[in-house]
Amino acid sequence: MMTETMGALLRKQPFVEGLDEDEVVKLAELAEVVPCKSGAIILNEGQVSTHFFLIVTGSVALELVPPTGVVRMDTLGAGDEFGWSSVMGRASVFQSRALTDVELIGFDAVKLRALCESDTDFGFKLMRRLLDVVTDRLHVTRVHLMDSYWPVAKRAGA
Repeated sequence: MMTETMGALLRKQPFVEGLDEDEVVKLAELAEVVPCKSGAIILNEGQVSTHFFLIVTGSVALELVPPTGVVRMDTLGAGDEFGWSSVMGRASVFQSRALTDVELIGFDAVKLRALCESDTDFGFKLMRRLLDVVTDRLHVTRVHLMDSYWPVAKRAGA
């Protein structure tokens, strides 16, 4: 996809709102459209991903995969993002699975990290956005755990 077309697609994404035009162009140079079929595993839990993703269309489940079976922690849709751990060079915390046919914008994580290190103003903006994503995931996980364990804790006298 041409950088101009990718730039137009990126400008529609909430994650890039407020970035300068030159910053959107820098991101567009690292981006590619990634289609995924319904049911496809995009990232495995514990896998070091090579990409950070923005969802253009469709929905994606974030799941934990303990030996007892898959547990959905969150459902993401158009305008959401996932794979933040790839930018940090870390293993994925969740399994990501396409619930429908999905169109993603994927960013090469190594190149994105290198851009953050070479352009620290941009890097600071991007890392703040990623920290917002991490905070949202922690909040959703906390609520999920409270929903799962609160009745048991309440019966135990909490």
